[in-house]
Amino acid sequence: MELNLTRPLLFFDIESTGLNIAADSIIELCFVKVMPGGEQRVKTWRVKPWDYAGNCQRAINPSAQAVHGISAEDLADKPTFYQIVDEVTEWLKGSDLAGFNSAKFDLPLLAEEIERVRQYTDKKPDIDLHGMQMVDVQNIFHIMEPRTLKAAYMFYCEKDLENAHAAEADTLATYEVLKGQLDRYACDPRIENNVDKLARFSTKQRIVDYAGRIVLNDKDEPCISFGKHKGKTAREVYMSEPSYFAWISNGDFTLDTKRQFAILKEKYDEEKRAAIQQRKAAENRPLSEEEMGDALSRLSSKFGGQGSLF
Repeated sequence: MELNLTRPLLFFDIESTGLNIAADSIIELCFVKVMPGGEQRVKTWRVKPWDYAGNCQRAINPSAQAVHGISAEDLADKPTFYQIVDEVTEWLKGSDLAGFNSAKFDLPLLAEEIERVRQYTDKKPDIDLHGMQMVDVQNIFHIMEPRTLKAAYMFYCEKDLENAHAAEADTLATYEVLKGQLDRYACDPRIENNVDKLARFSTKQRIVDYAGRIVLNDKDEPCISFGKHKGKTAREVYMSEPSYFAWISNGDFTLDTKRQFAILKEKYDEEKRAAIQQRKAAENRPLSEEEMGDALSRLSSKFGGQGSLF
């Protein structure tokens, strides 16, 4: 069915440096503008993520890069959002908006980028996103096809879930749903009757603490996922700023988060102690014959190389 439009409807999607709207930036922005009558116009920008306060290119969170595959090097010669904001504004004017899960993330991040231009530069974009209608296709999907346990039980097990929201009934139903999923997707190579593989498939982000303040990068290194050290490895942060770990310990974080930071701190402290012990051992051990010969040679050179030193 074709859309019944009285105004252009602008579908849009964003790829970003991360998921923190206040601290992350757009790196790719696509508009598909559908006009009344059905005409489509498409525009995609690659954008250098800019930290206006720091006056530098913003880093990309490794977990975000693992999803979209866009690196900092790919964006080094691209325009900043400041440089494309006039064109973006022209595309937005006179339109309503549509996207998939865009009301929760893409739209707030687009608004944040526009506000950064207003605050940090001499440009004042003439656009009010709050005055535009927003159609979120994901919300329609979830309303029409509920993603609740009750709906999943009916879909995979073809039974109505009685006594829903009672812990035992919900737990038993979840067990049956998983078995039903394995039956339904038996021919799909992404779904395998293996707990390790199911866990990897069903968990989008590899987290160290349950709050997701520490995540694993592609090299299985614990990385900070928020704030000023976002994207840095925990080891790098501790070695350069150990007080950050003390701030976590005394801050408003979950006990699990504090515990995982404490475990990492203990590990890094042990690495430091081992390095110090190795250095001291190297300093105190007797010289080998080869090292003794090199030392005597240097002494001989120091004293002019004339005759025996003894």
